[in-house]
Amino acid sequence: MISLDEEIRALKRLRLEELRSEWRRRYGGPPALQSADLLRRMLAWRIQAAIHGDLDTETRRLIRQASTHPRTRLAPGTRIAREWKGVRHEVVVTAKGYDYGERTYRSLSEVARTITGARWNGLRFFGLRQSK
Repeated sequence: MISLDEEIRALKRLRLEELRSEWRRRYGGPPALQSADLLRRMLAWRIQAAIHGDLDTETRRLIRQASTHPRTRLAPGTRIAREWKGVRHEVVVTAKGYDYGERTYRSLSEVARTITGARWNGLRFFGLRQSK
């Protein structure tokens, strides 16, 4: 029998399509995600929850409540990551703005534009705000 640690470690070797196949095998149709990293984390969470138990009702309620009013002011030191076209991009919030690469940007939208070459709402691009 494979241990939980080995099972989760095995997920690290899978590409997006393989992760989707694993999700289908376990849970049915996979979520429509383009991020292998996020799907890998979701699978790991579901596997652990099946073994160790899921969140209790009160914790789920608190998470749901917090997610309906996301904070848009991020504290200095906060790290934000997004996978775009197979590349992981990480931004660090500072008192002066947002550090990405070797530059400091005034807004997350500027960072998103640098990454994609297109105009994006920075909060939405980094998953900090849902689209309307």
